[in-house]
Amino acid sequence: MTTNGALARSYLAKARVRLRALAVFVAEEAHSDVIREAQELVELALKGMLRQAGVEPPHWHDVGGLLRELPDRFPDLDSADLDRIAAISSWLHAEREPSFYGEPGLIPTEHYTEADAKRAFDDASWVVSAASQVVPEE
Repeated sequence: MTTNGALARSYLAKARVRLRALAVFVAEEAHSDVIREAQELVELALKGMLRQAGVEPPHWHDVGGLLRELPDRFPDLDSADLDRIAAISSWLHAEREPSFYGEPGLIPTEHYTEADAKRAFDDASWVVSAASQVVPEE
């Protein structure tokens, strides 16, 4: 039987692999891909945190606000950490589709900058670190 803890560790392991892949996108200057992949790895890390806390993750992409609503489930993180997690998740969620598909007037490979990619990489790295405080190593 699979437990929430096992799934939480699996999600965080997948997020860590994606973080290493993100470094490749950064090196290749694939700025829009950094944004999209950062969103996915942040989503995995946050859903792992929810599972570790015994909460079934909802089937939507931006779950950062849910963590902020359940601070007692994350005693290793303070309210500023949870606020930062929610802000990162919200920002990356807003950029999820434009960074991948674009839209009229927005070509992803032309729109996103090195600064955007650096922000996404740094934020994703920080989220993985925060999630590591919640989801214990086996």
